[in-house]
Amino acid sequence: MERRKTTLFLAMAGVLVVSLAAKPFHRAQGNATPQKPVPPSPSSGPSFASTVRFAYGGNVAEVPAEFIGGLVLLPLHVNQSQPCLFVLDSTAASTSIDPSRAAELGIVTGKSAELEFAGVTMSLTELPAAAKPGFDTQFGRAYEGTLGEDFFETFVIGIDYARKTVRLYDPGTYQYSGHGKGFHISFSGSTPVVRAKFNANGKTLEADFGVDTALDTSVLFSERYANAHHMLSHFKTIPAMDESPDPTQGALLGRLRLFQIGPFPVQQAIATFSEKSSEKGPEKRGGPIGSGQLAGEIGGGMLHRFTVIFDYPHQQIIFDPNSERRTDEIEDMSGISVIAQGPGLRGFEVTQVRPGTPGAEAGLQKGDVIAGIDEDPAADLSLMQVRGLFRLLGHPYRLTVERNDQTLHLTLKLKRLLPDNEE
Repeated sequence: MERRKTTLFLAMAGVLVVSLAAKPFHRAQGNATPQKPVPPSPSSGPSFASTVRFAYGGNVAEVPAEFIGGLVLLPLHVNQSQPCLFVLDSTAASTSIDPSRAAELGIVTGKSAELEFAGVTMSLTELPAAAKPGFDTQFGRAYEGTLGEDFFETFVIGIDYARKTVRLYDPGTYQYSGHGKGFHISFSGSTPVVRAKFNANGKTLEADFGVDTALDTSVLFSERYANAHHMLSHFKTIPAMDESPDPTQGALLGRLRLFQIGPFPVQQAIATFSEKSSEKGPEKRGGPIGSGQLAGEIGGGMLHRFTVIFDYPHQQIIFDPNSERRTDEIEDMSGISVIAQGPGLRGFEVTQVRPGTPGAEAGLQKGDVIAGIDEDPAADLSLMQVRGLFRLLGHPYRLTVERNDQTLHLTLKLKRLLPDNEE
């Protein structure tokens, strides 16, 4: 792995151009221990991008991001094409574009490319193609591409989950000022790793977790780690509803009495415990979790409680709590899995109904298509809005359901399925 030294050499026509010269860089391995934010080093900088240009002679760009569940998507143009939305993925080995989207835009993959964001442009020496099957049905929008390790190494990236924005800083001039806490990060493959504490078995444990901005859940534990510490025997769990076209019951949900990153405790966070039978579990992801190097991953369900600053050039990650840190995390109380399908991904198909839950009591069946909720037709809702409604206790929803050639009207009364952990 290389790091590259940034040298400012030209500012003209309102654009700042950054040239890059190679310099060796060694990623830290092992435990990630808390420390104060590290001041900028002139030797820090990007390793994959050939050129970075900030508009108006500046050194920071604020990008209005789109947030879907726990995922962060950044709008950009590839080679001055029509706009795209790329998923920000801190575990991806490289930036890539969906092959179908590349064909639509006439982009030749595997060659150099220019990515233009609001206020900054970066060039890549290579833009490979990679698909993500099932993304559209699971998240309710077409997959277009991923921003990976090369992107994270090019900028200091500040994700403000509360304001729904992402800031991209020039590493050569960046210096943190705020009330957050900085942590040294190590890496497991392409995944940044931090140390966290949590309460299990009546005692507090400490372990390494990958930080995954493309993971929708709060905390995901590997089967290996959960079994080694007998975690499931101390939790009331429910099966996780697999939101995929061909679901499998491969994970369990439980509440952690405490999950703490540095000095920031989060109460009653929902943990996902993977099982080997799950195609979505970490053992099937092929990353460092499946290989046994980490206890699990921290995803967007936890990260959204902070402004999170990924500062790879200075080997640190900063967590700054926002107003959501003390907000209770509510599970989906419907007992059904729903995916997006049909024109515009505005039809919502039921793929699972768990016995004994509100969905089963309402009479919903696998294969039903939800065509409306209360007075709102499905065409006026997004998949994430539908799932959000199923986390609001106290309102009975009147569902319009299409089953075979029939239209049915069913009442869904939500109830809590996952109690607090009072261990």
